[in-house]
Amino acid sequence: MRKSLIIGVLALVGCAETGPQLVARLGSDPVVSGGTYDSGGGLSVAVDIREYQGRTMVCGVWAQSRQQSILTKYSAPKVIRSGAVYLGRDVLVRGLGFMPEVEPAEDYAGQEAGCTVTGRPWQATDASQTPVLQLPRQVVHVEDDESGTFVVVFKQTGPEA
Repeated sequence: MRKSLIIGVLALVGCAETGPQLVARLGSDPVVSGGTYDSGGGLSVAVDIREYQGRTMVCGVWAQSRQQSILTKYSAPKVIRSGAVYLGRDVLVRGLGFMPEVEPAEDYAGQEAGCTVTGRPWQATDASQTPVLQLPRQVVHVEDDESGTFVVVFKQTGPEA
């Protein structure tokens, strides 16, 4: 019983990290990163931060390349959900699944973005800081047959869609 209670409390604390999900337009200079798959193709993610009712709000969109292997065609949402946004040493948000997919673009400024309000209070110096986007390296596809094993890996390399 005690173990169940502790797990329940930890689950609620994890959920409390972010608040309501909203929609806003990305600013004029969002941070853009992304990565590639070993088999070709990749993704780009654009984020910015702003103040919302005294809290830090993270907004963003993501795009995937039009041409990529069928092996990675449905991998992007998993990669996006594993991402995180940091500001200095603070993790603003883990899991970027609140962000909508958009068409690949040269510039993501002004895109209609999904936003989430974090539990972190906004600080006056935040406006001059640059958020950091992390997309962990991960295996997105494994094929095993009599001729061997074929593995496709995603790795963060910068904008790629």
